[in-house]
Amino acid sequence: MFLDDTPQTQPCALCDKPSRTRVHPGCRDRIAANLRNLPGLYRQLGDVLQPGRRGDGGRTGSRTAPLPCNVDTLDLRARGGIEGVVGSWARDLCEREQWDIPDYQSVTAIVDWACGVLLANLTIICDEHPAARELADEIRQITAQAERLITGEKPPRKIGVACTCGQTLRITLDTAGVKCPGCSAQYGHSEALGLPLAERRAAA
Repeated sequence: MFLDDTPQTQPCALCDKPSRTRVHPGCRDRIAANLRNLPGLYRQLGDVLQPGRRGDGGRTGSRTAPLPCNVDTLDLRARGGIEGVVGSWARDLCEREQWDIPDYQSVTAIVDWACGVLLANLTIICDEHPAARELADEIRQITAQAERLITGEKPPRKIGVACTCGQTLRITLDTAGVKCPGCSAQYGHSEALGLPLAERRAAA
């Protein structure tokens, strides 16, 4: 009798599509690319911190008052921004594996360390971490936000779709997945885009 030894497929932990591994190689590669890019994006954000800033010692060549600081950029460069996202996940991983956590003081050092730790241990994260989807989503979102601030690109437009329970979910065309706050149903990318549009409520 012929026995089929082909591994059974299971939903990818990140995109819900059938996969022979817990996380698709493509999904894993996207996390890795974002982690490799984030330290450089963090540094580039310093160049757009002040709109209109040019070289020559930071002078704009004008006698008018300098433009105010870009608040969104400042938030990403401050503690709790990029540092908060990658730092919290790196510390979580170290605590789970009982590894020492270095006492870095500068935000830049924490970003570099955290991205390096997560990247070096991506196999563990994809194979075992119970919150791999949440980690991937947060890394993707913070990377996309940083890239938009650097390039000046507008954020993707959100549309409302209806969950089977009736809850309206706000998604974009590049949404990796979404969880309904009403019934906790989890939708992958293609499933979320396949949901019917939510009905617009008429103004009272």
